[in-house]
Amino acid sequence: MKKFEEKTVKTEPIFQGRVISLQVDTVELPNGKTSTRELIKHPGAVAVIALTADNKLVMVEQYRKALERTLIEIPAGKLEPGEEPEKTAIRELEEETGYTCEKMEHVISFYTSPGFADEIVHVFLAKKLRKLDTKKELDEDEFVELLEVTLEEAEQLIEGRRIYDAKTVFAVQFLRLQQLLNKKE
Repeated sequence: MKKFEEKTVKTEPIFQGRVISLQVDTVELPNGKTSTRELIKHPGAVAVIALTADNKLVMVEQYRKALERTLIEIPAGKLEPGEEPEKTAIRELEEETGYTCEKMEHVISFYTSPGFADEIVHVFLAKKLRKLDTKKELDEDEFVELLEVTLEEAEQLIEGRRIYDAKTVFAVQFLRLQQLLNKKE
């Protein structure tokens, strides 16, 4: 949909990094005036909702430099060039948790911060988890601790702001909604 479209007049690249790039676009507004937009370009990411056989949510705790603190999150990671989101989801689940699954089901995709970034996160539900015989290696700059928590414990972690990111809060709310819908059937 192009309603209220802002036509790009000029793009000025500012920074090109390993994960993101930053550019400043000069745009023509629908009323004919011009403005600037600072934009972050991101390759996209996946996040995985994974439940063990005893109904525990598989999570990782890791340090997030942008926040200067650790968070507890569902497994997630960025798409590699040309990689399909489902394949990325399986890879991230295996690397970060030591689990794999029989089936990876797409739940939803959403933009994280459309006011300034094009990052899209594809959320998957891992079905029929099983432990890998040999755990895969994490990225060399990645340090995580595996946790398995009940839905109630995850909700308490949200209240205590240990879980504090949108994809993980979404995952917990998704699971609670599924539980409530299944009770009605």
